[in-house]
Amino acid sequence: MNEDIAAYVGVDWASATHYAYALDAQGAKLGHRSFQHSGDGLAELADWIQRTTGAEPGRIAIGIEVPHGPVVESLMDSGFLVHALNPKQLDRFRDRFTMAGAKDDRLDAFVLADALRTDSRFYRFLEPVHPTIIQLREWSRMTEDLSAERNRLANRFRHQLWRYFPQMLELAEDWSQQWILDLWDLIPTPARARAVRTSTIARRLKESRVKRWTADTLLNHLRSTPISVASGVTEACVAHCELILGRLRLVMQQMKLAMKELERLCSAVAELPSATGIAPHADPEILRSMPGIGTIVLAALLSEGHDAIVRRDAQALRGLSGVVPVTRRSGKQIVVVMRQSCPHRLRTAVYHWARVAVLHDFQTRNRYAALRKRGHSHARALRSIGSRLIGVACAMLRTGELFDNGRPPQSAAA
Repeated sequence: MNEDIAAYVGVDWASATHYAYALDAQGAKLGHRSFQHSGDGLAELADWIQRTTGAEPGRIAIGIEVPHGPVVESLMDSGFLVHALNPKQLDRFRDRFTMAGAKDDRLDAFVLADALRTDSRFYRFLEPVHPTIIQLREWSRMTEDLSAERNRLANRFRHQLWRYFPQMLELAEDWSQQWILDLWDLIPTPARARAVRTSTIARRLKESRVKRWTADTLLNHLRSTPISVASGVTEACVAHCELILGRLRLVMQQMKLAMKELERLCSAVAELPSATGIAPHADPEILRSMPGIGTIVLAALLSEGHDAIVRRDAQALRGLSGVVPVTRRSGKQIVVVMRQSCPHRLRTAVYHWARVAVLHDFQTRNRYAALRKRGHSHARALRSIGSRLIGVACAMLRTGELFDNGRPPQSAAA
């Protein structure tokens, strides 16, 4: 740790109260106490740290488990040097002081402070994040939540159709498509299918630009023999579908808004100050030029993997996205397993990045086929593809080049 550090403070955060423990540069106890989670409580925490240590905020190092949240933001706004530690590492550091398995807030705060004093290299120094990145991260997470909610509602809608109107199930695979919802409004029951006009269906299909079905084939399919249900089932299912579709339409409207906001924020990232002086800060155009990257994946990379992309650190980004395995070696035994400890959103984004790249890029598809031929599973092959794509992306970010689909691979060039 820097020799200018005068004091070390560990903060064990919680939902209701936070516990702080202060040590001087030699490890002597300066004080400890708890604080309420409120505006006054966090302000009192900052004041107590300064009074107890007697040093300026720029000379006080603070260790905490999480790299985000109101406690971290409050301490950073006060000018303290905040460092984050993984909870698993804190659990290992705790064994230095007690082997009995004891655990409480004061002990955790003390361990955070003392480990920061002696083993600062295991901590990650937290720097302020640009407001654009914060907004992009939040909108990216909201988009993922909306997508999951849309799928849940679409599955519920499908289940209700399965109960009384299974003919509708073969019309499409995605039950959140707008033309399916509009068609159900027009034909909610098998009885209604026998009464609707062909011209009405033809006009609706034309407006929706649906070419898979014609009006005649669609009506012939919907007018096939319906299943027999008990009295009142059809009415109950229709009422249930109306409630589901009301929520589903709202979610789809919010999804459109979220996608527009993601596009705007991704473009705004390119206007941020350059961190390297070589290429624009996390240039979205360079990443977007690569096969398999759309708006959702791009937003996840720029927000969840922000620090690694700014540093153009391919190895760190691979670890964060979970595409590099974990090796466990003991004596003659060697076991290689999938990395589980990584951000879920970034892992999902890189998975879809690799999956779509295999579908649209010839060289990536050949590499995937070779991995499968060697006996790799689908998921393992995609992780290898993702690892390679991350390396290519970081190299492009360092040089400022766009992806060239016609460029021969290195083996062919050699």
